[in-house]
Amino acid sequence: MTWTAEQKMRLLFALRSKGVTDKRVLTAMEKVDRGLFVQGLFADRAYDDTPLPIACGQTISQPSIVGTMTQALDVGPRDKVLELGTGSGYQAAILAHLARRVYTAERFKRLATHAQHLFDTLGLTNIITLTADCSHGLPDQAPFDRIIVTAAAEDPPGPLLAQLRVGGIMVLPVGQSDAVQTLIRVRRTEDGYEYDELGPVRFVPLLEGLGRE
Repeated sequence: MTWTAEQKMRLLFALRSKGVTDKRVLTAMEKVDRGLFVQGLFADRAYDDTPLPIACGQTISQPSIVGTMTQALDVGPRDKVLELGTGSGYQAAILAHLARRVYTAERFKRLATHAQHLFDTLGLTNIITLTADCSHGLPDQAPFDRIIVTAAAEDPPGPLLAQLRVGGIMVLPVGQSDAVQTLIRVRRTEDGYEYDELGPVRFVPLLEGLGRE
């Protein structure tokens, strides 16, 4: 079962009303059926603009936050992108329609395996899914043109900043508690890093190590 025209229109309206206006981002999000990434008790809420629980105590972000982060990332068709925190796979699937290649890392093997199955089903062959300690990034594959982090750290982690190419952009939530977090965009320049605040958000914490599930 694929999502209906009415569900697409509702989602696109929610995105535009929250400031997501980039046509490439809207087109990519229109191609990815969020319903495929939400299962079980919350399946009937897949097209609401709200975060929802998924396995391993994680969440799938609300579409307007996914759209805001993707728009801020400004992905080009030749870019190599690193996503830290695969979760359901929804964000990576959208990035796959915008970038040349997407590396997505997840600390829970169960989530990574399920996301990879969805990517295979959707024919998204430019996504490489790995089970890894997301707090360290993927130094073996660096540098990256774009990095997106879907869990909150107290500050932008040094190892991740180091993996960003000069001219590259990283988008991530930062904050010391679940209640007070800010979405940040970091641009790497020849001289260092420039930071922009994009607004308040709420994400699960960025943890070291691999998950047990």
